[in-house]
Amino acid sequence: MQKIEHIGIAVKDIEKGNAIYAKLLGVEPYKMEEVTSENVLTSFFKVGENKIELLASTTDDGTIAKYIDKRGEGIHHIAFAVEDIHAEMKRLRNEGFRLLNEHPKKGADNKLICFVHPKDANGVLVELCQEIPKQGY
Repeated sequence: MQKIEHIGIAVKDIEKGNAIYAKLLGVEPYKMEEVTSENVLTSFFKVGENKIELLASTTDDGTIAKYIDKRGEGIHHIAFAVEDIHAEMKRLRNEGFRLLNEHPKKGADNKLICFVHPKDANGVLVELCQEIPKQGY
């Protein structure tokens, strides 16, 4: 793993979340993107080398909506940048971690992603992120 790629924060309302974090961080989001396969609307902030991703559900029964219903708004996951997501997934499986994805999938911000089961990481949902090469995936 190379570095923390971003911290994901679940919010009920993306516009309200954007307003709060713009005031808090002193910058506007640099990107908003809908990931239809995940029923989520994302918004990204960058402060120095650090990124914050706000996530809001686009459906009442989406993963983020269910998360908020169960745990409330707040930190949803921590994402780590990896150079080779396939190799990292294999390494983690060999170390005994359960992955929530059999194969990497396309996520927001031009990334291939995969999640590690939170029960195997002390209750923290861990996301692996690899930049998608310019020629595609």
